[in-house]
Amino acid sequence: MSLSYYVYISDSKVDMLLPQIDPGFGAKRQTEVGVNLSVLSAKRTTDGPPNDRITRLEAVVRYLRDHGDLGTVDAPGQYFWGSLRMRWGSFRDDPASSLVFFGGRTEDTVVALGGSNRHVFDHVPDAEAHGVGRSMMSSMLDGLGITSDLEDEYVADAVDGDLDRVDRAALGRVERAVARLRWPAQNVEFVAKRLLHGESPDGTGTSVLLGTPLYAAVVD
Repeated sequence: MSLSYYVYISDSKVDMLLPQIDPGFGAKRQTEVGVNLSVLSAKRTTDGPPNDRITRLEAVVRYLRDHGDLGTVDAPGQYFWGSLRMRWGSFRDDPASSLVFFGGRTEDTVVALGGSNRHVFDHVPDAEAHGVGRSMMSSMLDGLGITSDLEDEYVADAVDGDLDRVDRAALGRVERAVARLRWPAQNVEFVAKRLLHGESPDGTGTSVLLGTPLYAAVVD
């Protein structure tokens, strides 16, 4: 049996999407019992089962799979799913707003995912320890007009065939950033929101896809 180990869950995106999908999700059943003694009053509250972050995430992913615009890395919708070898880690520029970055590719598409380090489980590989230049990431984010807290910024999607000069420059920066990653590769499964998608400006016909993950999990 193949097991998945979550390394990233974006609570901010789940919290934004879940009430739109199921407004009643997470409604609590509370029973309050008061016991009055001569000099003592006791109060007990019983809650329903906790809605932990994985349960909430699974509800959102299930909806996107069944009813949403969920595509693949090579044919993304507003959201896309993938499972491929990726290198990932943290660019620790500002500890308060550090970026975690995933990069990989299929035969046809270079894919990059960026989000906030605060949504990562446990340890994140450090960029400086693996020879990854922070300046490349800064220029990529500047070109896209996105802050390092990437997953909280929903930039306008660039539609294939309607990319301006800035969009194409951003796609080139994404592609070069992925090519420079030196972290160890792992099998990563994810669902992400599409931010930018188009043909690489290098003329090879390769597509470049930038997204921000709802979740990422390392798969055995």
